[in-house]
Amino acid sequence: MPNQNELFRGKLVRLAASRPDDGENSAAWADDASFWRNMDTDYALPKNLDDQNRPIERDSNSATFRLRTIAEDKLIGFVAIFKIEWNNQSGTLAIGIGDAQYRGKGYGQDALQLILRYAFHELNLHRVGLDVNSNNPGAIRAYEKVGFKREGAMREAGFRDGHRYDRIVMGILRDEWEQNQK
Repeated sequence: MPNQNELFRGKLVRLAASRPDDGENSAAWADDASFWRNMDTDYALPKNLDDQNRPIERDSNSATFRLRTIAEDKLIGFVAIFKIEWNNQSGTLAIGIGDAQYRGKGYGQDALQLILRYAFHELNLHRVGLDVNSNNPGAIRAYEKVGFKREGAMREAGFRDGHRYDRIVMGILRDEWEQNQK
């Protein structure tokens, strides 16, 4: 069990609430089409400052956080557990490292460990799932490194630049994640 004082703090990032200046700090992400296109199968749209400044909405079936670096307290992305099914003790994960200079350097993996610890130890979930575009090998590697397993695929569910690709369904169970922590 983690030290409760460290529930929101990892080695590189921490889970944080929204701040009034988040929109300005994340405005550059809005123009990064590759970020939006890799993160989701929905069509990419630029976001205006009002969209970026909108606070994270809370409800009883989701937990969403901003990701801030430990070293500089810089906003670099977001992470969420949503579509929580309390009766099944399961939820769905979403993560995005919006600031490109922090991708591929371990910040996403640290954030994944934090949100999984939160999901399993605070929300008492048994399973966390996700789906990831098969044309995003970096994200797939990051998920596998923290213990996610491939469970299947939604065949040709994505279409980008004239090519079809699968959406890979992945999941991790609480005991699998805890085994990786030892």
